[in-house]
Amino acid sequence: MGVVAALVGLGGGVALTLASGSSTPSASDQQVGAPLTGHTDEVASVAFSPDGRTLATASYDRTVRLWDVASHQQVGAPLTGHTQSVISVAFSPDGRTLATASNDRTVRLWDVASHQQVGQPLKSPTDVVNSVAFSPDGRTLATASLYQTARLWDVASHQQVGQPLTNPNDTIITSPTYVVNSVAFSPDGRTLATASNDRTVRLWDVASHQQVGQPLTGHTDEVASVAFSPDGRTLATASNDRTVRLWDVASHQQVGQPLTGHTDAVNSVAFSPDGRTLATASNDRTVRLWDVPSHQQVGAPLTGHTHMVWSVAFSPDGRTLASGGFDTAMLWDVTSRR
Repeated sequence: MGVVAALVGLGGGVALTLASGSSTPSASDQQVGAPLTGHTDEVASVAFSPDGRTLATASYDRTVRLWDVASHQQVGAPLTGHTQSVISVAFSPDGRTLATASNDRTVRLWDVASHQQVGQPLKSPTDVVNSVAFSPDGRTLATASLYQTARLWDVASHQQVGQPLTNPNDTIITSPTYVVNSVAFSPDGRTLATASNDRTVRLWDVASHQQVGQPLTGHTDEVASVAFSPDGRTLATASNDRTVRLWDVASHQQVGQPLTGHTDAVNSVAFSPDGRTLATASNDRTVRLWDVPSHQQVGAPLTGHTHMVWSVAFSPDGRTLASGGFDTAMLWDVTSRR
């Protein structure tokens, strides 16, 4: 692949780092240009626009910043308005809108072109919003928070759509100790998956807000992340029990044995665009790639992070993998590993 740029959040800044075509980029890779400085606290989340030209960074300094990837320059003033740490950011499918989630119990929508907030914040009546995800058509936003609750919002009106996605027969939903950690839409937008610290994953019919079948059970600890395969047939789940599991969405049955190898909690999962490779991020400071059909790890772990790795995401062309951790965010050339 040649050279790719990596985003590194260090000391409240973000740097562009050169990653060679090597299958195991290291922390000693040469930095390209000056750091993207401006944030005054930890960079918690990064997201590329769908065209890959703009980078959004969310920070504990309560701001979100947009960067021109080609020039390494900040685009306009920071997006301000959140009153506490901003912990999640996501672009809409058309790239025109940015959603930001914060410890201040709100989600805010922003016009990317003007940097202006669009309408009033979407307010969670419970607590911090842990995860945001746009539906494939961009009309609906899903949020995850406390009380075993996920909510759907109409992006145009900023109004909640129907009641929260909760099971009235489940007594645990009344306890604030049970948290929805992650939400993901299926590729057709009809199903929402939620991952919870009650060790389950649940599937919901987006139209009816009803749970589809029984919860997916098998993990022995908190489920941190969930992702649909590009064809929507398989669901991947990551857990603090150090395993990743694959599930047949239609039957709700686990597919094969768990993917094991990480030595600490697994925080994130992501499918490659062709669905053949799965990436996982862990507290053990590594990122691992897995062959989905065989459930076998592909090559050695990707090492370079000095602390726990929180998230992974494939680029749209599948050639680059982004990993974000407590210490840094990196981009990896994964073509030689697949």
